[in-house]
Amino acid sequence: MTKFTVNNQPVEYLLDPETPLLWALRDASNLTGTKYGCGTGECGACTVDIDGEAVPSCRVSIAACEGRFVTTIEGLSRDRSHPVQQAFAAMNVVQCGYCIPGMVMAAAALLKRKPMPADADIDAAITNICRCGIYPRLREAIRRAAQAAQGQALVGAPPPGIDPAGAAHAVPALTPRAPGG
Repeated sequence: MTKFTVNNQPVEYLLDPETPLLWALRDASNLTGTKYGCGTGECGACTVDIDGEAVPSCRVSIAACEGRFVTTIEGLSRDRSHPVQQAFAAMNVVQCGYCIPGMVMAAAALLKRKPMPADADIDAAITNICRCGIYPRLREAIRRAAQAAQGQALVGAPPPGIDPAGAAHAVPALTPRAPGG
């Protein structure tokens, strides 16, 4: 059994310890915001935050996550109010949307490490591939998110106003159980 924390909930996977984290999240926990792209860790579509670092979940086993803290796009903010999510919306960064959860997670991890990143920091941290070509707006969106997180600027996107029915649902696999249950 492999035990670690996903989106602030303790989990225990009864899977082969060498199962890639991506498939445990998607198939066992129904956290489908983490996308499968290349399977080699190059595209970034499956990026999650593990202990504050952006990591391609297709390249890390659940055994390697033992005792660690994993955050997926669903755990970043259920109502899409995180500054990175708001900035991506305000700057019209999203096009097809497939790569966006990984980009958001990479940007959020960057801002945790470096609250006001320079362009070189953004370029080094955001290596995700986007077939739609959102790159011209990406840097500005991350700079705007950094300023908003520091209280230096408003993001410019309307408040999320997400109806609870449209928000990320509580995932039964990640709902705490009573001991012995």
